[in-house]
Amino acid sequence: MKPSFNLIAVMGMVFILLAGRETVYAQKTPEERLGWKLGAQAYTFKEFTFFEAIDKIDSCGLKYVEAYPGQVLGGGMEGKMDIHMDAAKREEIRKRLKGKGIRMVSFGVISPASEANWRQLFEFAKAMGVETITSEPKQEDLPLLSQLCDAYKINVAIHNHPNPTRYWSPDIVLAALQGQSRRIGVCADIGHWTRSGLDPVESLQKLEGHVMQLHVKDLHEQGAKAHDVHWGQGVTNIAGVIQELKRQKFKGILSAEYEYNWRHNTPDVQASVEYFRSVLK
Repeated sequence: MKPSFNLIAVMGMVFILLAGRETVYAQKTPEERLGWKLGAQAYTFKEFTFFEAIDKIDSCGLKYVEAYPGQVLGGGMEGKMDIHMDAAKREEIRKRLKGKGIRMVSFGVISPASEANWRQLFEFAKAMGVETITSEPKQEDLPLLSQLCDAYKINVAIHNHPNPTRYWSPDIVLAALQGQSRRIGVCADIGHWTRSGLDPVESLQKLEGHVMQLHVKDLHEQGAKAHDVHWGQGVTNIAGVIQELKRQKFKGILSAEYEYNWRHNTPDVQASVEYFRSVLK
């Protein structure tokens, strides 16, 4: 018996839907195929509210955000991005982010001064679905953080600012990690390494096995006065960093952090993301 016209039509629709799903799968970004989450640190858009930053991140073709403490929320919501916000506000933020298709995968840079605030930070991170807290903790706090990381199954990635700050050198960070939970690792700010006169690729090699996240910048020169440029146009060797991460079989978060041209830097981030993906292809 020949299939009816309606059955043929239905089968055709099923085929189209399945083909569409395969097309979407095939259109995964180059970094996703490596298990990398390329997003942006909301501090890139610190001149704007959090929800304005989310719109800008979305326009750059990115689906992950690293929120930072103190940014005004906006979007009709009162207050700032803060670990003390109530449950209703946390849930509303998560709902809005889901509606935009953007995940808040990390939070920081934040370094609470008391055990009570550290615990509140982990509660906040758990409620928001955060995978990694970026921080520059006091070394005496690391045993406590080891316990909290293991209990909450949330990572702490130690971030570096330039010399002479606490964790400016990879050697200092590596020493601090000894004896701590494997959930305490590194948030490598490759731009700040460049400012400190360090080679980002060599620094990543020293920290192999510990790198959980990166703050990605490219700078026009070494030194304290260096400013951001489009990735691939500066001295930070973005292509070399990418190759080293691939060699290490890195799986983690990369946050674009463009700290220049503050009011008009969305096109700068867009150009940087395009370069990054072109190197990966």
